[in-house]
Amino acid sequence: MTTAAPERRDAPERMPAVFMSHGGPTLAEDAHWPAELARWGAGLPRPKAILMVSAHWEEAPLALGATTAVPLVYDFWGFPEHYYRIQYAAPGAPDLAAQVRSLLRAPGMPVHDLPDRGLDHGAYVPLREMYPDADIPVLQVSMPTLDPRKLMDIGRRLAPLRDEGVLIVGSGSFTHNLRAINPENEVPSALAEFDDWGRRALAAGDVDALLDFAHKAPAAQYAHPREEHFVPLAVTLGAAADELGTQRSVIEGTWLGLSKRSVQIG
Repeated sequence: MTTAAPERRDAPERMPAVFMSHGGPTLAEDAHWPAELARWGAGLPRPKAILMVSAHWEEAPLALGATTAVPLVYDFWGFPEHYYRIQYAAPGAPDLAAQVRSLLRAPGMPVHDLPDRGLDHGAYVPLREMYPDADIPVLQVSMPTLDPRKLMDIGRRLAPLRDEGVLIVGSGSFTHNLRAINPENEVPSALAEFDDWGRRALAAGDVDALLDFAHKAPAAQYAHPREEHFVPLAVTLGAAADELGTQRSVIEGTWLGLSKRSVQIG
């Protein structure tokens, strides 16, 4: 009697860490951006799971979202009705949630669970373009602070998940001033200046400048009247702190006058 050989289980491929500018619910109708996101997703190793930190979920203490499929969070107002019927029923990620609790929970850093909290548009809008089959487990984690250095530390703690095949995503917008939105995609010079500064700071690996962007970047207050859309970048920087020399802008250009700059590290 012969014994069957044990099933081979290849180790998951190490994933990069990314920062994506996520756009709004109308992104799907843009002539170029959905295809850019689709190409990015197709070019990445297939994630075992996705850990998402979105500008649209601030919650302290740090909280984990649903680990089962629950309704999406339609956190926008005044759009046509069909935007509130969009679905993205990605599987939950309870195993990943357990790993995140283990990595983050410490004295002074509790981790809460909000099992009814679904994915917000900072998560599902880009993921629908990158992974349209919605067949990769997704876990969303709140931002418990807007302090970039504290968020970078959270990213450092989460970094080991990359070796487990987890794609760590900071989702925000490289520039985000809703009063500057222009249907003709005309870009105010101040936003262009901030975007170019950020590009150069990333290329130089100037993490201190990026973390202190509110004081060191030109037109920072105009580009980010409130910092919540830029600081998810700090999570990405922390998760890939040992590979900053590999960073590259995967998506560039503008949408409604705002920067689409999206970055991959590793």
